[in-house]
Amino acid sequence: MARLDDVRPLGTELERSYEVYVRGRLKFRVGQMVYVAFSLDETVMGFAFPKEERAALVGGSPRKFQLPSETDMRFHWVHADLAALDPAEARELVVDAWRMVVPQKVARAYDLANPGGPGRPHPPTKMS
Repeated sequence: MARLDDVRPLGTELERSYEVYVRGRLKFRVGQMVYVAFSLDETVMGFAFPKEERAALVGGSPRKFQLPSETDMRFHWVHADLAALDPAEARELVVDAWRMVVPQKVARAYDLANPGGPGRPHPPTKMS
């Protein structure tokens, strides 16, 4: 079960990212673009996600993921029930959403610095 504390450090660790509060809700931004937002009760995480792939995501795991409100369908956005995600999966969704709002060279630099994935240790190197 993921919680806000499992993903919150990413909001300030990812390059160009920062956290803000808007009407009491925590959001992660790059510039003025919001890529993750939490509900007031911190149980739902909205995140940037490709429009063309969201029907498959929601259809494949309807207990975890939901479509945004009808007025927000025009945006690249999906909602997730944090309690239905494991912490690693939640961190991965945050990083993938962040990738949508940063230049590709910034995302590539992150991949090189974090080959084990978001919040995971680097894979062990083989010793000869």
